[in-house]
Amino acid sequence: MGTLWSKGTSATQIVEDFTVGNDRVLDLRLAKHDVIGSKAHIKMLASIGLLEQEELEILTKGLDGILDEISRGEFSLGDDVEDIHSQVEFLLTQRLGEVGKKIHSGRSRNDQVLVDLKLFLREELEIIRDEMISLFNTLQQLSEKYKDVLMPGYTHAQIAMPSSFGLWFGAYAEALVDDMYMLRGAYNIVNQNPLGSAAGYGSSFPLDRDMTTELLGFDTLNYNVVAAQLSRGKSEKAVASAISQLALTLNKFAADCCMYMCPNFGFIKFPDELTTGSSIMPHKKNPDVWEILRGTCNRIQSLPNEISLMTTNMAHGYHRDYQLLKDVLFPGLEQMHKCLFMAKYMLENISVNEHILEDEKYMYLFTVEEVNRRVLEGMPFRDAYKSVGIEVNEGKFSFNGELNHTHKGSIGNLCNAEIADKMKKAAF
Repeated sequence: MGTLWSKGTSATQIVEDFTVGNDRVLDLRLAKHDVIGSKAHIKMLASIGLLEQEELEILTKGLDGILDEISRGEFSLGDDVEDIHSQVEFLLTQRLGEVGKKIHSGRSRNDQVLVDLKLFLREELEIIRDEMISLFNTLQQLSEKYKDVLMPGYTHAQIAMPSSFGLWFGAYAEALVDDMYMLRGAYNIVNQNPLGSAAGYGSSFPLDRDMTTELLGFDTLNYNVVAAQLSRGKSEKAVASAISQLALTLNKFAADCCMYMCPNFGFIKFPDELTTGSSIMPHKKNPDVWEILRGTCNRIQSLPNEISLMTTNMAHGYHRDYQLLKDVLFPGLEQMHKCLFMAKYMLENISVNEHILEDEKYMYLFTVEEVNRRVLEGMPFRDAYKSVGIEVNEGKFSFNGELNHTHKGSIGNLCNAEIADKMKKAAF
């Protein structure tokens, strides 16, 4: 079959292996999107007279056949084919004859891979959005279920003030709203049509770029053809930054769970089948799922930096370095899906300790409550603070009052409905 873009001389195998790397495997993730992009492109070509209607129908039927093979998992790249774009064109030419070669008119592999990537990343972001909303709903449900169950709050890893499971679960639900803003920002960057920018300087064909924008469901165009090519690397970094932000939220929640599962805390537990044991200590129930999730999220947080380093010091236009971004981002996206799934799965099986504060070591949680009570009775804050501090130092402190947290976002007023409305507005 040979190399589609050969100029009459072939690179040595060692050079080809090095430059292609893992790209052929990763390109299979783009197969569906390459065909969808090609279908829109040929429909546009027919509209401007570069394809006859009969040719359009033949090519569309051929592309639909390839798309069906992809959906059935029967599509693969030939051993001597360098990328997904070449494979699709080779198959069309092999099956349809000379008309198959016309599919590439008016575009370059540069804008072809860009449109493939943007369609792929857009779909990935939509899936992550739905996974985030599902996790958000689970956290909100747990927040409501346990809104009256108190737990200790910590600062500097020291016992601080009263918190609640409702406040804890609800905090991570609202943190996901911030992550959704980031995800939406990445989506807006990705959801622009680069098709028609060709190799980065446009085409002398009268391409109808508005038509392909509409056919492919993009919000708008990358209008300037050079700017379209500048979006390579920027799109990947925007997505990496968004999932990195999400990974930070999941990382902190996983760290909390690892700590709270420890018997010294004993705040939460999970069924035995969701924990692991020790090879020599029969009492152990290790938080392996949360530890792997925590570590995986740390890896995901490194993605924006890795992409930044890979895309630095390149002048505008296409460079082969960009190919390596798939090696970085594609596995990261797969890891993100797994982390979101496992976080929700674990939360669906969580049990909370509803009697934590019966332990006398937590009585100092209520010093601030006592200070505030005395202030409300008329004592200056500094005097109230000092008097309670003296009682603590002398071992005389006790608190028998009730918690009176009523302001928005506090233990007694979680504002889960308002947070749900925020998420609804943040989602795209």
